[in-house]
Amino acid sequence: MKLKKELDFFDVFSIATGAMISSGIFILPGLAFARTGSGVIISYFIAGILALIGIFSVIELSTALPKAGGDYYYINRSLGPLVGTISGLLSWFALSLKSAFAIFGISEIIFIISGFPVLISSIIVAVFFIFLNSMGVKESAKFQVLLVASLLVLLVLYTIFGFSRINMSHFYPFVSQGINSIFITAGFIFISFGGLLNVASISEEVKNPKKNIPLGMIASVVTVTVLYSLILIVTVGVLPAAEFSGSLTPIADAAKLMVGTPGFIIISIAALLAFITTANAGILSASRYPLALSRDHLLPNIFSRISKKFKTPVLSISVTGIFILCALLLPLEMLIKAASVVILTAYVLTNISVIILRESKLKNYKPSFKAPLYPWLQIFGIIIFTFFIIDLGLEAIEISIAFILIGVVIYLFYGRRRSSSEYALLHLMKRIADKKITEHLLESEFRDVLVERENINHDKFDNLVKSAKILDLEGPLELDQLFTIISENVFNKIDLDKEEIFSLLKSRQKDCNTALSPFFAIPHIVIDRTDHFVLMLIRCKGGIHFTSKENSVKAVFAFIGTKEDRAFHLKTLASIATLVQKDDFEEKWLNAENIHYLRDMLLLSERMRF
Repeated sequence: MKLKKELDFFDVFSIATGAMISSGIFILPGLAFARTGSGVIISYFIAGILALIGIFSVIELSTALPKAGGDYYYINRSLGPLVGTISGLLSWFALSLKSAFAIFGISEIIFIISGFPVLISSIIVAVFFIFLNSMGVKESAKFQVLLVASLLVLLVLYTIFGFSRINMSHFYPFVSQGINSIFITAGFIFISFGGLLNVASISEEVKNPKKNIPLGMIASVVTVTVLYSLILIVTVGVLPAAEFSGSLTPIADAAKLMVGTPGFIIISIAALLAFITTANAGILSASRYPLALSRDHLLPNIFSRISKKFKTPVLSISVTGIFILCALLLPLEMLIKAASVVILTAYVLTNISVIILRESKLKNYKPSFKAPLYPWLQIFGIIIFTFFIIDLGLEAIEISIAFILIGVVIYLFYGRRRSSSEYALLHLMKRIADKKITEHLLESEFRDVLVERENINHDKFDNLVKSAKILDLEGPLELDQLFTIISENVFNKIDLDKEEIFSLLKSRQKDCNTALSPFFAIPHIVIDRTDHFVLMLIRCKGGIHFTSKENSVKAVFAFIGTKEDRAFHLKTLASIATLVQKDDFEEKWLNAENIHYLRDMLLLSERMRF
């Protein structure tokens, strides 16, 4: 069962923005300020620029292959199921940790206001989000849009009121810990931009992904980067350094200094809204990873079951919620570092995936948005994100290695025996070695993704093309040779002798020339049978001699219909006519690499469908 496409531009923007604006600005600035001083403003801006660089590759992959599981799906199809299993579990782990971080923030605010125990409130909050996301993706997205709009209004008001109260002396010395600390801190707070992967994970559920994914994601990262920078300028300018470096609520503390207790309350409400949006987006997106792994038989099939009523992966959502509750037991700073390592790893692997998919020259890899400055942007991203991973320290990397080992074990003892997917790295190796080491499995899968992305509703003729016998002949051929070849390939499908089929084809040609142009012909006959409709496609680059005028036909659509299905017979003729009338049909037909690409060309064509 497929997931429903219900998300538009505002949903994409709100999911990405809501997933980013939370602990990254309401808690992390105090920890980051202690590392680098006033230069934390530059750290956040650099992290935003790097997120934009990284997201270009994610956008390219998302528009080419809008499938549940996002970066897992791309990495699996480019580097293979072993790396895909590891990547899927790591991304699930990272987004779950980010949601746990948000739920921790919600529970802390509830505790400050009411004294209600943090653990109990965390369980209640997690159960609420599990229920909300199980009800439907549109319901969750509407909730997200409303909260993000409210959050942005409050943060803009904070910035406007704060600028008039800035104390310029707070900015000196601007780089108290040295230039290196600014770049190192950018890696530490990179988790603030991890929400961008949320959209990739739910890209299968986005309407018009070619337009809404690029616009929504780029608008989100630019908005959040600018907003983070302005908020930090105000906070650094208002809050004394001694208070800033030791605070887990620096924005609220600055608001209290500006307008007293009402300011603290308003920003606390904003923080609560931010944590809610992050937790909601996190569970929504993280739950798609077990779903995607299960679809590829790398996890048990039960995780890919979609609720008939709500059209959501209820079990996958529930398991994600349980994991988030377990993650709340980790120390706060370790939670941040471990999630940052995994998110940075995902960016490294997506950049590698773009390089492999492009260099493999897969015909059906057709992103509607292409990352600029290829391959230099991807190489730069791989280097800088790897540097940040190393800089985050051994302890965080050790946690990630533990999850990598879990992924390896799951693949070796479960997935390897069940998964037989093809991947782009094999196509790249084939191109380098010039050997046949792949079938057409990955191209066929990408073709089906394109069909879904373009909202192509396949009709009966498309199903006929899928099962059609296709021959690629050298030629030249005479007409009798062609009819002999057709007869020998279809006689066992329609219970007629080869000689009778040959005779019917000859008779049809004698009555009316079936070569409709010097390039293509449609030899077709009607037989007295039921449920027998056969299509055969033939390319002959050397040409087939039909008549003195049509003496070098390159494309033959031969089909056999029945008297009982005259309507479909006519529709088939109309479908073929619309195909061959395309301006680029002849060029595409001759340039198709093999019979598989001939089939793909017809199935992806823009034509009237009945």
